[in-house]
Amino acid sequence: MRVDGNATERRGRLGSPRAPDGCREHSGTVSATTQPPGPAGSPAAAEGPPEHAGGNVWVVFGALMLAMFLAALDQTIVSTALPTIVSDLGGLEHLSWVVTAYLLASTASTPLWGKLGDMYGRKGIFQACIVIFLAGSALCGIAQNMPELIAFRAIQGIGGGGMMVLTQAIVGDVVPPRDRGRYQGFFGAVFGVTSVGGPLLGGLFVDHLSWRWVFYINLPIGIVALLVISSVLHLPRSHLRHKIDYLGTAVLAGIATSLVLMTSLGGVSYPWGSWQTYALAGIAVVLLVAFVPIERRAAEPVMPLKLFRLPVFNVTSGIGFIVGFAMFGALTFIPTFLQVVHGVSATTSGVRMLPMVVGMLLTSIGTGQIISRTGRYKIYPILGTAITAVALWLMSRLGVDSSILEMSAAFLVLGLGLGLVMQVLVLIVQNAVPYEDLGVATAGATFFRSIGGSFGVAVFGSIFSNQLASNVRDALAGQQLPSGFDPSVIQGDPKVISQLPADVGRSIIGAYSDSISTVFLYAAPIAVIAFVLAWFVKEQPLRKTVAVTDIGEGLGGSPTERSSLDEIQRSLSVLSSRDARRDLYRRLAAKAGVPVSPLAAWCLLRLDHLGPLPWSTISARTGPALPAISETYDRLLDLGYVRDDPPGTVALTDAGQAAADALDAARRDSLAELLDGWEPEQHAELAAMLSTLARALGGSDPEEPREETEKAPASDARPEPS
Repeated sequence: MRVDGNATERRGRLGSPRAPDGCREHSGTVSATTQPPGPAGSPAAAEGPPEHAGGNVWVVFGALMLAMFLAALDQTIVSTALPTIVSDLGGLEHLSWVVTAYLLASTASTPLWGKLGDMYGRKGIFQACIVIFLAGSALCGIAQNMPELIAFRAIQGIGGGGMMVLTQAIVGDVVPPRDRGRYQGFFGAVFGVTSVGGPLLGGLFVDHLSWRWVFYINLPIGIVALLVISSVLHLPRSHLRHKIDYLGTAVLAGIATSLVLMTSLGGVSYPWGSWQTYALAGIAVVLLVAFVPIERRAAEPVMPLKLFRLPVFNVTSGIGFIVGFAMFGALTFIPTFLQVVHGVSATTSGVRMLPMVVGMLLTSIGTGQIISRTGRYKIYPILGTAITAVALWLMSRLGVDSSILEMSAAFLVLGLGLGLVMQVLVLIVQNAVPYEDLGVATAGATFFRSIGGSFGVAVFGSIFSNQLASNVRDALAGQQLPSGFDPSVIQGDPKVISQLPADVGRSIIGAYSDSISTVFLYAAPIAVIAFVLAWFVKEQPLRKTVAVTDIGEGLGGSPTERSSLDEIQRSLSVLSSRDARRDLYRRLAAKAGVPVSPLAAWCLLRLDHLGPLPWSTISARTGPALPAISETYDRLLDLGYVRDDPPGTVALTDAGQAAADALDAARRDSLAELLDGWEPEQHAELAAMLSTLARALGGSDPEEPREETEKAPASDARPEPS
């Protein structure tokens, strides 16, 4: 049967152009989205979203985004509310623990949640994490004192850590391989939004409602996410078995908690030379000594010791620790400086912090783009740590009389420095480790940054409390105070400053200013240590897959918990979409030795992966692409690559099947070329993933050549009829 390029004539000859079930029409194209059930790795499984996702994939993804938004938001929304929380609940000396408890709990629980989801099903575990997070949020909202709030923030963090890691894992269950990189990119955008919006939103709640709404707001949003996940998401029961390193996880959490407690309580609640401080230090040392043999014996260690044999991992972990230290420490005490020293509202303090966040976004995103083009990365951690050190010194110079311009400039410089280094550290680790260690090395790099944030907030809090107590005593020396006024109240509730005589109030504000300046001054030399470490980073040729950056990792997101295979698949998904825009199918046809046009090569792969298609499906296309598609199928019919059998259905001939097989192999080879530095043949799971991804991508909608007309190469020749 001869099919000409006239769609109207084809309609009259073959009937209605209505697309059959299993096809969708959009943007001028019709493509299959649901396939008959097939085994993993089959064309049906590879081409579309998993059967359990169906048409609800965007609904499910929206719920996942809400959950990720809440978990990420609670890292930043509390910062602008802290001064008000302290005024209401007291306990300024424990202010840092409102942030530290959440960071520490979420960081420690992340590895457990990921593996529990693999073993017992991600949906149920994810729902449990949401419930824990919402319970913690409700309890935080009704907390009556600082110890209660800190304990409830830890509960929140346990649930939040699971929400962040499982949202990314579930995306792999409901999104086809070819689209996972794009969907994962949305999560990076969530971290960008929460970095900017968190402090602002926290300020708005404090000024117009109550600081308790910083936590209550999670309840309606979280309940919506929970209901959607419960009713729409249907995942198969997972049977993957893990030997979870419960003991190693507990010991690692104990080490971090003991050290953070020692640094935050030492010199504040207990003297540095007290038995309590020595006891905490001793517990940390004993646990650290025990951690080594525990990890050596663990089948799946939470922190593989072999990573510490890699110099690049040690260097980047040290730098990441210090960067987290500076970032979260600054986020915690900048609002206190703005609200207490400069007397601005909580909302205004959030606005004035925007230069820092904008600077961090600009350099984090920009650095990733430049590195992917140039392949050079060593200079960025050097510049970033140097700029961060300078920024902390500039912030130590701020005081009561500093102008908005001076403060904004200092905050901007800090953001620029942090953004330059955060994104690059994960990239450096990924570029240096072998494939089998890619997942755990990435998780380890982000783990140390998160732990650094916990330490930073705790250490900054200890310095601030000690310095403030001394400065307040000096400021009140010889001053006439109102009758019955308790000077110790000043440290617990900054609002009482307004009750003091004007000259005394100015002295106390100066004490707060000097105390916070001291915090930043002490942090500057620590950033210098990171600057020195950055010079020891050894630059290696950049792997293409590593150049695909995850913006969430560059904005201080929680520790990742992706496998090596997940990391590679995420990168390949993004790289392949870029590759498809660079005349991919012309190169595939040439490499496969199939003398057809790019659009014809795409059509052959589409028929191979989807099976015979009714002509009505093909002719149902609308828009400018239809004439080219019609002409291409006519050409393939002339060349003997396709046949009209049974009548009204286009199918591959033997020659067409051979051509499609060659193109499929070429598509797989093109993906393998993107894995420079990795060896798929040495890893069965990596080789299988390449084959599955090649079939998912070949002939897919996103890869359709968009030329309106296509001409076959001059060497076009008709094969022997089958």
